[in-house]
Amino acid sequence: MKILAIGLLTGLTLWEARGEELKWLTDLPKAQAQARAQHKMVMLDFTGSDWCPACIRLNKEVFSQPEFADYAKQNLVLVEVDFPRNKEQPESLKKANQALQEKYKIDGFPTIIVLDANGKKRGQLDYEPGGPKAFIAELEKLRSHT
Repeated sequence: MKILAIGLLTGLTLWEARGEELKWLTDLPKAQAQARAQHKMVMLDFTGSDWCPACIRLNKEVFSQPEFADYAKQNLVLVEVDFPRNKEQPESLKKANQALQEKYKIDGFPTIIVLDANGKKRGQLDYEPGGPKAFIAELEKLRSHT
């Protein structure tokens, strides 16, 4: 019984730690302030999280992988700009997301916009096969351009 309890406790601890690996914000001004303070880039993920096949694939193949999580913790402040069909969102978030979609002229999902710490657009990405290594390589290209 003791071994079972220890195993369950360990499993729950690992599950909780995994769930907290990446923190996605929904407030761009807050994200930009954090990026300036931490000297990081801001990555906006324009997604249809519950209906867009390529968005779901990007999340599964890249964003949920430990290699990406490690990179993001060191280099990025993450912002999810979600346009779900089956999840409820506050009206204020819907309006903020719509304004960002118009500002960055987003016409398809997923679209990734990368900003520097001062809010200047560094580039734009979308889903590419190749997992976290290929995605991180593209982010690094954007990071190295000044």
